[in-house]
Amino acid sequence: MLDEAKDRHARFQQKLADAGIEVALITDEASIGYLAGFWGYLSVEFGRPTALVVRPDAAPVVVTPLMESEMVGAMTWVEDIVTWEDMGNTHWVHVLPTVLGDASRVAVEKGTLPAPLRNWFDDQMPGTELTDVSPILGAMRMIKSPAEIEVMRQAGQIAGAMMGAAHGALAADVPEYEAALAVIDAGTRKAAGFLTDRGWEAFVSPMIQGLQIMQSGSDTSMVHRRASVKRLAPGDPVYFCFCNMAQFKLYKLGFDRMFFIEHASDDAIRVQQAAIDAQQAAIAAIRPGVTAESVAEAANEVYRARGYETGYRTGRSIGMSYLEAPELKAGDRTVLQPGMTFAVDGGISLDGQCGGRIGDSVVVTETGCDYLTDYPREILYSGQLP
Repeated sequence: MLDEAKDRHARFQQKLADAGIEVALITDEASIGYLAGFWGYLSVEFGRPTALVVRPDAAPVVVTPLMESEMVGAMTWVEDIVTWEDMGNTHWVHVLPTVLGDASRVAVEKGTLPAPLRNWFDDQMPGTELTDVSPILGAMRMIKSPAEIEVMRQAGQIAGAMMGAAHGALAADVPEYEAALAVIDAGTRKAAGFLTDRGWEAFVSPMIQGLQIMQSGSDTSMVHRRASVKRLAPGDPVYFCFCNMAQFKLYKLGFDRMFFIEHASDDAIRVQQAAIDAQQAAIAAIRPGVTAESVAEAANEVYRARGYETGYRTGRSIGMSYLEAPELKAGDRTVLQPGMTFAVDGGISLDGQCGGRIGDSVVVTETGCDYLTDYPREILYSGQLP
């Protein structure tokens, strides 16, 4: 993975040169991971930024808190690591200007630039013009390499183990949190099987983290409700969304399933089957040369035929960030290419009633697409494991 990151950095340097960009300040965790190979586990900075400084014609520099520098050095191919401390002349507000030099224009990721850095530029560097480098990185990250896709396939296997554990934990009178715990345990054990304790991988944790997205009964229409102490009842629909948990080595997938406890009403089955059929229509439409919005329209045709309307996008590009470009929705005319990866959803919400939900991740191939996630795409019940 470090060799891939180093190659991406070289291509990024060339793109900076082509765009006439003198220096880029990269601060988004996913972008740093993409170019330098390391990332943090907290995913928050607490006002303590780490940055990657890239120039077209010079070696990159990592600027990071002193306490993080040992792990950073073990996880990155970048040799020049400049550290800062929490006070005095070694604070980042004094260290960062020495790394940036006297550049009058700095390319940043405007949408994710941390507030402390944004304020610092405004207060201390008011004459510096900030341009947006996000489009360059975004275009690079649209097409995944074979090595990236292999990691995402492993993430899919981890997600499948999580979903199987969720399914197996469902029964009447079982509290929601028990299924959530089963998900964490199964995913962690599956992820551990892909890792070694040597080199870069020694710093990749197998632990499945993230607050479980799960809801049951009439709460399934809430979409992002969390697992609670609520007990499941016969006839309940139960929805699992792993979009903030199905990830491995920083690569994130989308993966959703709906289950029913023992049995389901005719209305619930009708709604869920419509969501499944819409998702399958969208996936069948994915191939090189079609537009992103045409894939969404394939799903919308199914919704309309069944008498439903949906405000959801049909899918989103996935990778190191939770949301990348393009999106499968009306108005996005991006032409699909091999190597693009998407989370493709079927979703219907009926307020205060059962909703319909399903989601998978796929990769665009030369002739269509392949699944990165796998679990039965049908009406699913507790006690009936595949």
